[in-house]
Amino acid sequence: MVAMESDSELDRGDAAPAFDLPGADGDRYRLEDFDVDALLIVFTCNHCPYAQAKIDPLNAIADDYDDVAVVGINPNDDAEYPDDSLEQMRELVADGTIAYDAYLRDADGSVAAAYGAVCTPDPFLFRRDEAGDAWQLAYHGRLDDALNPDDEPTESYARQAIDEILAGEDVSIPDRPSRGCSIKWPEE
Repeated sequence: MVAMESDSELDRGDAAPAFDLPGADGDRYRLEDFDVDALLIVFTCNHCPYAQAKIDPLNAIADDYDDVAVVGINPNDDAEYPDDSLEQMRELVADGTIAYDAYLRDADGSVAAAYGAVCTPDPFLFRRDEAGDAWQLAYHGRLDDALNPDDEPTESYARQAIDEILAGEDVSIPDRPSRGCSIKWPEE
């Protein structure tokens, strides 16, 4: 396990890179499939303790907000890390451990690379542009103030940012690097 902090090339206001990925539920998903006011995309995985520590908070966000989609994207090399396979993702969704709006498999890591994700978890929060056509980055950073897997959060940055988006406001909190295991990039 190599702990890293996120540092994306995307800036606030940048468009979300497109994707077309298989989900753990057997469907395929694209950005256009999410008809909500805010989209929380989190590059995550099954085996990392930092990512595991954020499953319950992400499930809670998915459950608490009707106008927000929580989308987990797993880019890790499942040949080296079999716990991150699509089959294991399906098991975690089927047994209710993961209850995001979608849990997607980025088998070649190209989507994670397009977003500039570097660790798991690495959250990106998007809002609709003024025309309602495209997703624009509103916040990139930690879900909360619990930096280590065993820490208990006292403040939820993601919820504050989501609440501001849903109120039609700009996100006031600064981007704060997420901390987690390095993405295990698939071999080319």
